[in-house]
Amino acid sequence: MSVLAGVRAAIIDLDGTMLDTIPDFHVAINSMREELGLAPITQEQITLMVGKGSENLIRAVLALDLAPDEVEARFAQAMDAYQRHYLSINGQFSSLYPEVLEGLSALKQQGLRLACVTNKPISFTTPLLAAKGLNSYFEVVYGGDSLARKKPDPLPLQTVCADFGLPAAQVVAIGDSSNDAQAARAAGCPVLTVPYGYNHGEAIHTIDSDGIVDTLLSAATLIRSQN
Repeated sequence: MSVLAGVRAAIIDLDGTMLDTIPDFHVAINSMREELGLAPITQEQITLMVGKGSENLIRAVLALDLAPDEVEARFAQAMDAYQRHYLSINGQFSSLYPEVLEGLSALKQQGLRLACVTNKPISFTTPLLAAKGLNSYFEVVYGGDSLARKKPDPLPLQTVCADFGLPAAQVVAIGDSSNDAQAARAAGCPVLTVPYGYNHGEAIHTIDSDGIVDTLLSAATLIRSQN
């Protein structure tokens, strides 16, 4: 029997799965770096750093120029600047990946309940989902600071399963990185990965998942075929 047989809900990642948000990160991070007297960096550099939460991102960005003790000394200032700049442009430079809306609609039409779980702070996540017309698809949304631990810890996925009153085996996770897959495996959820996201610069084929799907619509089609 397929691991997707009996799936009744889906937990979907945001950055790198539904939205290409690297251009937003690029603008906000370089605005922050300018405030701190640091030179701009490239989108390619930023792509390797995203996915593990804002704290990890800002420390990695500062570590390009600063020694570890200097990173910690300037972290609070940098985080404040980054958050201000990100909120001011949130969603303005990001774009939907192909077939995201079609995929979400198809999943809903199959009767699946949907949650969005991201490591992005909830204060960034909620307005971004609304700006891109995605918020109405999701019953539950958790950001990286919504719970005590974030992906790759299984807690956010376990919490969604409890919210929906479903066993983990009936809740598929869909994401673009090893964070998503590790969280799903630890929670006992099946997991599908998309090949176009960020994944910390690592090849998508190195991820332990139950399949690679070209788009969210492909994921919906696969799930329907197994049910």
